[in-house]
Amino acid sequence: MSSGDFERLVAEGAAEPVEGWDFSWFDGRAIEDRPSWGYARLIGERMAGVRAGLDIDTGGGEVLASIPHPPALLVATEAWQPNVPVAATHLAPLGGRVVAASEQDGLPFADGTFDLVVSRHPVATNWAEIARVLAPGGSFLSQQIGAGQQLELINAMIGPHTPGPARSTDTARARAAEVGLDVVDLREETLRSEFFDIGAVVYFLRKVLWTVPGFTVERYRDQLRAVHERITADGTFRSRAPRFLIEARKPY
Repeated sequence: MSSGDFERLVAEGAAEPVEGWDFSWFDGRAIEDRPSWGYARLIGERMAGVRAGLDIDTGGGEVLASIPHPPALLVATEAWQPNVPVAATHLAPLGGRVVAASEQDGLPFADGTFDLVVSRHPVATNWAEIARVLAPGGSFLSQQIGAGQQLELINAMIGPHTPGPARSTDTARARAAEVGLDVVDLREETLRSEFFDIGAVVYFLRKVLWTVPGFTVERYRDQLRAVHERITADGTFRSRAPRFLIEARKPY
């Protein structure tokens, strides 16, 4: 592809709105495999059997809105303000409400409020707050990003990077135990992630903004051009997407 193709694709990725958690813009431009356990199906089954459910870091509410039978009390939290009205629109038909809050600052709910707390790809997990708002016998079910997420892409942007232990399954198990939760399920898979044009890379780094903190096209233009040249030569840029599923239960 020419220099003009690079500029055009970068401009496309830079112009696309990033509100919500809908990834349909990537169709034909990037792919990421999905874990075998089917997170959306699991939370749909669990939410149907509880009185009160909470979704932490709901994004635009798209995944939670897919549950077929919502509980009597359905609440979601979202820390990024542009996502809050998007999530509210998605969850209104289910009778759900959205609270603008981050669990890192403390969840604004009374002790023991929820029978089920779920979270898909939380930025961080405040285990103490989750344990506090769970009712006795309640469960936390979460699909999390594992260690080494998009490592190849991060290396291409900022240089060699060694993943820390914060997102490992061992760390998650230990943190759950520290707050008195019993881990009853823990599964891990490393999935395929591929980008087929540099516009998709730009959009991804803008949307999943913690991948390369402080990312802007201007700041990383040279690195983006190098990735563009790799895609031009190979037809794709391959990276990895580790995921794990954890379920932790609060004793009675």
